[in-house]
Amino acid sequence: MDTRQLGQNGPHVSAIGLGCMGMTDFYTTGSDTREAVATLHRALELGINLLDTADMYGPHTNEELIGQAIRGKRDQVFLASKFGIVRDPANPAARGISGRPEYIRESIEGSLKRLGVETLDLYYQHRMDPNVPIEETVGAMSDLVKAGKVRYLGLSEASAATLERAHKVHPISALQSEYSLWSRDPEDNGCLAACQRLGIAFVPYSPLGRGFLTGALKSPDDFAADDFRRFNPRFQGDNFAKNLLLVKQVQALASDKGVTAGQLALAWVLDQGDYLIPIPGTKQRKYLEENVAALDITLSISELAALTAIFPASAVSGLRYAQESMTHLNR
Repeated sequence: MDTRQLGQNGPHVSAIGLGCMGMTDFYTTGSDTREAVATLHRALELGINLLDTADMYGPHTNEELIGQAIRGKRDQVFLASKFGIVRDPANPAARGISGRPEYIRESIEGSLKRLGVETLDLYYQHRMDPNVPIEETVGAMSDLVKAGKVRYLGLSEASAATLERAHKVHPISALQSEYSLWSRDPEDNGCLAACQRLGIAFVPYSPLGRGFLTGALKSPDDFAADDFRRFNPRFQGDNFAKNLLLVKQVQALASDKGVTAGQLALAWVLDQGDYLIPIPGTKQRKYLEENVAALDITLSISELAALTAIFPASAVSGLRYAQESMTHLNR
C-alpha cells in the first residue's frame, strides 16, 4: 500500500483511508454488520490503516462497530474520530454544534470507551462552533494531546482563515472537507492552498460524490426511503438529471481507459497532490477493492484536463447539503 504523510511532522498513513459513516448511518438503516466488519478487516489486509468515524454517526453506533472490528488489531489501525455535531439518540434528526471545552472533554471519553482504545490517533472538530473562538476549542483539544488521549489534531469543513488561527494554537495535522470532481470548493476558497503552505494534510471526504460519480445511481428512486441523499439538493429532480449527464461523460472516459467511473474519479483526487489522503466510504468488500485499485491508475495530462473540464464548479446543479446544513459550514 502506498503511503502519504499526515501533515508536515506526522506519520505516514495509507494513501487512501476508509470512510466508515455509511456502515451504520445516513445511507440506509438495517446495514449488514457482518459485511461491514468483513470490509473493515479486508481494508487492514490490503494495507489501509486510516479508519474514519465520528461520534455523531449513529449517533455512537459507528464507533461501537469499529471498536468491535479492531479488537485485537489496534496496532494495525490509525484511528480518526470527530466531535462537534451534537445529536440526541432520542431524536437523531436534531442537530447542534458545540466546540465548548467541557463538551470536548466529555466527547473524547465517550469515543475512547466506544472504540475500546486508550488513545485516539487523530481527533477532528467536526464543525466549527460560531459561538466559541477556535483558539478556545483547539486549546482544549491540545490539552487532550498533553493528557495522552489524542495524538494529532484536525478540523473538518473549516475555512482557510480558521485553519490558520487554529494552527497557531497547536499544530493541525489534517483538514477534512468534501472534495471531488463535483465538489471543487477547496480549490477556490483557499483551503488547499492553506494546507500546502502550512504543511497540513487535506483529507477529502465523499471523493466519489456520495456514490454519484460511480455511475451506479440512475434515478432518485434508487435510494432507500431513509437515505440521506433523498434530501440532498444535488440528488433531487432536475438537479439529478443534469448532474447525471456529467457523470455519463466521466463513464465514457473511464470506458475508454478500461477502468470504472469511480476509479477514474478517485484517481483524479489522488492526482491533485501527495498531501491529499481521500477517504472513500463503503460498506462492501467489492467496492473497497475497486477503490484500492484506483491507486494503480496513472492519468495523462490530457485525461486530467478532460475530467477537469467536465466538472467546473459552475457545471454542478444543486447545493451539496440542504440549506440548513450549509449554514454549519465554516466558509
